[in-house]
Amino acid sequence: MIAIHNRILFLLVAGISFFSCSQNEKYLEMQVEVYQDKMEGAWIGQMAGVGWGLPTEFDFVDSLIPSKNVPVWDNNMINQQGNDDLYVEMTFMSSMEKYGLDVSIRQAGIDFANTGYTLWAANLQGRKNLRYGIAPPESSHPEYNKNADDIDYQIEADFSGIIAPGMPNVAIELGEKFGRLMNYGDGLYGGQFVGGMYAAAYFSDDIYEVIEAGLACIPEESIYSQCVRDVIQWYQENPGDFEKTWNLIMDKYFRTLDHQPFARANKEVWPGIDAKINGAFIVMGLLYGEGDMEKTIVYSMRCGLDSDCNPSNAAGVLGTMMGYQAIPEKFKVGLDRNKKFSYSEYTFTTLLEVSEKFTREYIVRNGGEVTAGKNGREVFRIIKQQPVPSVFQPSHQPGPFDPDNRYTAEEMDQILAWSEKHFEQVVQPFGISLDVQHCGKGVNPGLIDWNGKTSVLPTVPMSDKRSVRLSIKEKLTKNARGKKPWFVFHAGHNPEESWKLSFRSGSIRMDTLVGTPNSKNGWMNFEVPLSEADEINIEMQASVAADVALNYWSNFEIIYK
Repeated sequence: MIAIHNRILFLLVAGISFFSCSQNEKYLEMQVEVYQDKMEGAWIGQMAGVGWGLPTEFDFVDSLIPSKNVPVWDNNMINQQGNDDLYVEMTFMSSMEKYGLDVSIRQAGIDFANTGYTLWAANLQGRKNLRYGIAPPESSHPEYNKNADDIDYQIEADFSGIIAPGMPNVAIELGEKFGRLMNYGDGLYGGQFVGGMYAAAYFSDDIYEVIEAGLACIPEESIYSQCVRDVIQWYQENPGDFEKTWNLIMDKYFRTLDHQPFARANKEVWPGIDAKINGAFIVMGLLYGEGDMEKTIVYSMRCGLDSDCNPSNAAGVLGTMMGYQAIPEKFKVGLDRNKKFSYSEYTFTTLLEVSEKFTREYIVRNGGEVTAGKNGREVFRIIKQQPVPSVFQPSHQPGPFDPDNRYTAEEMDQILAWSEKHFEQVVQPFGISLDVQHCGKGVNPGLIDWNGKTSVLPTVPMSDKRSVRLSIKEKLTKNARGKKPWFVFHAGHNPEESWKLSFRSGSIRMDTLVGTPNSKNGWMNFEVPLSEADEINIEMQASVAADVALNYWSNFEIIYK
């Protein structure tokens, strides 16, 4: 059992740093075998937390998840290779592997811009900005990113501490590089807090110490730090009343915007994906879970909101503390170690290998060493670090930004897709809210005359692994005559080319090949029935089916019949 003690004056309140060092205590030492066990436990914990919580994600917004609604664990839930809570951070690791530990923030931004997976909130806006040429760190600045305080980097920051045992400044540094692509202020600090907890978890079995070590990595005056300290105080006051502590969090940080100044100033921002409140639920899992993996995941999950991401962070930190061997067998037995993570070349096995590679490099870079210990077994000797947090710059009172910080023409040539912004004016003649994503630069944004039609939108996938996506969000008109809504559009292809069309709207699913012999004169006409909800969301993907295929789109319209 992880040590967790009820103390009136515990380490956090006292402000004692877990990483303080004296002249006689220069190094942290760990056998490499122990490190490997803990590092593997970190990744397993992440996967278990997100897999178990996934069926509940955002289903409970201002209510606790009842115990009866907690999903039954299934051993296959551990296989989260297709989950964005994992593969996004592997984009960052891939940049480091390709370009080295000193990969520039600008190159990291180019690599992130070239991803084709679905994103939301700060991630999505950050990638849009990068594709439009707004270079980092401006891509995350509140001037350009209304989601700057959101949860995104917090979700993705696990790697930064997993590869930095006992090196909190590495986790902080990696946040300044990768977190600055999309997040600012508390959105950035949330990721650095998580990374700092992982870095500490290799060397402590005390949950308070680990949380304090995470807090030491972020500005004390930040609202994020204040929020975490509130949670610990309320836990101390209510160690047996999980629901009361949860309500205190919700009353202060969700049900009012008094402590959400960035959301208060940005009316379109929803506090439910704010890093602070979801970070509070990470801490809830760790404290009320008392070192038990199952309880940690369930408590963090039951808090609601982003109820897969939060238990993923909590269980990953706890998995580091416990080590792989100590994690209950049910969270390990179903793992497929050889299945690739989506949008990545990593399997679980190779992920462990590259994580250890980075750790060895960072230890040496930071003045430590890898030595032969007793019986010839390798030992990591890591120089202790006093965390140096990033400069305090809250999103509601941001620092200056450089409007001239733009990618050069040569850098833009490395970005394979147009930004959605390039299409904002282009698609206006269609008269619907249309967003074009992941369109490769094989075509220029614009409407053309093609194959007997005017106002035709040509697109091309970024690559054979990155589909074009058209997103449509529209409010439907109430029809007094009882007619039902239909979505009408035309899709075309070049001779000798074909592409796969995937259509999704609510429960409507359609997959078809746009090409000969399905088409007539290069065009296919579609009429798709829609649900009668007040608002419809349509996603259409065009992926390459043969060679690099151009897609043609025309006559978007919602009709009633």
